[in-house]
Amino acid sequence: MNGAGNDFVLVDNRDDQVSLSREQIAQLCHRQRGVGADGLIYLRNAKNGADWAWEFYNADGSDAEMCGNGARCFARYIQETTGGGETLSFETVCGVIHAQINGESVTINLTDPQGLALNERIPTSSSEQTVHSLNTGVPHAVLFVDEVDAAMVSSLGEEIRFHDHFAPAGTNVNFAQILVPGHIRVRTYERGVGETLACGTGVSASGMIAAHLNDWPSPVKVDVLGGDTMGVAFEREGDAFSAVHLTGPADFVFTGTVEI
Repeated sequence: MNGAGNDFVLVDNRDDQVSLSREQIAQLCHRQRGVGADGLIYLRNAKNGADWAWEFYNADGSDAEMCGNGARCFARYIQETTGGGETLSFETVCGVIHAQINGESVTINLTDPQGLALNERIPTSSSEQTVHSLNTGVPHAVLFVDEVDAAMVSSLGEEIRFHDHFAPAGTNVNFAQILVPGHIRVRTYERGVGETLACGTGVSASGMIAAHLNDWPSPVKVDVLGGDTMGVAFEREGDAFSAVHLTGPADFVFTGTVEI
């Protein structure tokens, strides 16, 4: 499946029969030697009161706390796999996620963001950078640039991802360009993946930080590298965000079996 170009392998593991190693997950997600994906998601039975549960892994096989695009794809996958309705909930490491499915478009809630930090200056090999940070289930740094297509996403993104300022967990890195008030474009360097065509939690962090810095109302539109426009809705009081919702497409690519 893919959500705005951010793609995932989804596995029905309600019977607990699948147990892949980190190396096997990385093999499946390899774009030349496997299926090819930005991450892998298991469908699991819930344990704490939600309808379902997930386990999410990055493309390198590492654990991931949250993924907005993955969550929207997962909601449609649940609906397709279990015959569920248009609303459902599932358990993640970050808490229970609720989804509203409207055809190929899915809206999910995100847990309340934490750790807003604005206008921090950090040194890099090329220059000192102004960085804003927000944790939307996973940590995100946001840099505003004049032209996002000219941004050094791979090189500078990797450097900031491993920067001492964000140690030990590191951070995802978003490069954002303001198009018009209330509308931005974002490219994201993601931990365990590299640059992706879209990152839901990164879109959300970038949209909320842009709104905070420019006093924009909710929602904010965000264009991503995959060509889609996503919507980030929220409530804001001072430096605190709540009631965050992410809306965008979630599409099936193919269904099949693979031998590993």
